Amino acid sequence: MGGFFGSVKRSSAVFDVFLGTDYHSHLGTKRGGMAAYDVEIGLQREIHNIENAPFRTKFERTLSEMRGNAAIGCISDTDPQPLLMVSKLGKYAISTIGVINNTDALMAKILSRGGYFDAMTGSKVNANELIAALINTKDSYAEGIKYAQDSIDGTASILLLTDRGTLIAARDKVGRLPVQIGRCDDGYCVSFESFAYKKLGYTDFRELGPGEIVEVSADGVEQLAPPGEKMRICAFLWSYYGYPTSSYEGVNVEIMRCRNGEIFAREDAKTHDMHGIDYVGGVPDSGTPHAIGYANACKVPFARPYIKYTPTWSRSFMPVNQADRNRVAKMKLIPVHELIDGKRLLLVDDSIVRGTQLKETVEFLYSHGAKAVHMRSACPPIMYGCKYLNFSRSSGDMDLITRRTMAELEGDAAIDHLEEYCSSETARGKAMRRAICDKFHFESLEFQSLEGLIEAIGIDRCKLCTYCWTGKE
Repeated sequence: MGGFFGSVKRSSAVFDVFLGTDYHSHLGTKRGGMAAYDVEIGLQREIHNIENAPFRTKFERTLSEMRGNAAIGCISDTDPQPLLMVSKLGKYAISTIGVINNTDALMAKILSRGGYFDAMTGSKVNANELIAALINTKDSYAEGIKYAQDSIDGTASILLLTDRGTLIAARDKVGRLPVQIGRCDDGYCVSFESFAYKKLGYTDFRELGPGEIVEVSADGVEQLAPPGEKMRICAFLWSYYGYPTSSYEGVNVEIMRCRNGEIFAREDAKTHDMHGIDYVGGVPDSGTPHAIGYANACKVPFARPYIKYTPTWSRSFMPVNQADRNRVAKMKLIPVHELIDGKRLLLVDDSIVRGTQLKETVEFLYSHGAKAVHMRSACPPIMYGCKYLNFSRSSGDMDLITRRTMAELEGDAAIDHLEEYCSSETARGKAMRRAICDKFHFESLEFQSLEGLIEAIGIDRCKLCTYCWTGKE
């Protein structure tokens, strides 16, 4: 994934961008970057690897070296950014969020016109450079951004820092990701996460619509292109990778997760007996509010049978060697023996993707004396790897535990019965759940329904992207 933050003020914007970008660290663990514009110095840029150290520690020195009343910063799980570009439109820094599925075709188009790219290791081209090359073919930033977004198969939210000392922000074409604007007495900011600017003294100004493009100065916000009518915001934002204190399209993440757990428990009680469950717990961190809502609704005490140790394992660092990866995953989990030994536990996770770490967690609980572990997924069975965003580390659909299990049960024909496998009421759905329980030693397994998830979000279904569950927008 990734996230960005930009600010333009009458005073220095660098410290705000340093803090605002750091507040996006939950969205990526690979690289961080900052760029600023100063009338005397011009554009400045710095990028660091943040895989084994947080953004804040890598960029503290930047505060004393970077100057400017306009600046942008980003957290990226993909390519180094922001990049500094020189074009007929002017000099600018560019940062993007999303994924491009037709990179080769777009590169061929640019190269056929005499363009060129600065290749990275393995001849890979930085996605920001490719998007910039598309923008630069047109006669204005707005026209170029619209052309780039129309050309891309995938998703691209774009934030530019111009040599006029302004920001140009564009939400992706169908609004799969949020782009929000905050306002303070001294200027404006652009952010993926709303809480990031509220902590810095900004207040909500407005959220960009799908495909909308604006130019932001210290004096105001000018619309360069209006929003489109089609909205497909990612429903997984609320379930998993959105931050609890943020709101998207007016819906707070933490409140949605608690409501989702309540709805899930209400429906789950129709087919599963909660008698004998000692505690409901959440798989930290994003599973916890789902579990709180579930526990409140089913009247079973909420508890934390284990804690994820964050003082030294706060980053998502994982060694290359799989055996070491498994060991590190276990090192993060600290048991509360009194809440595990001899207890029947029901755990709620935000989702079940590959299931590898969840299997380790359940084995960990049994090794500390758990009598039974029931598992609940706060979203429907994930059937497709996301092709629009980079939040999933799955390299293909068969990495998904649901698809692997379906194939084991029925071979290639399984995909023709996807809706049956998703349902807990069909023979195929029950068979898949039993098979996963056998693999991971769950006492029982259930998934939230798509209808329940959409009810919890509270946004019209036609405005939500549910591709990872249905294979359809």
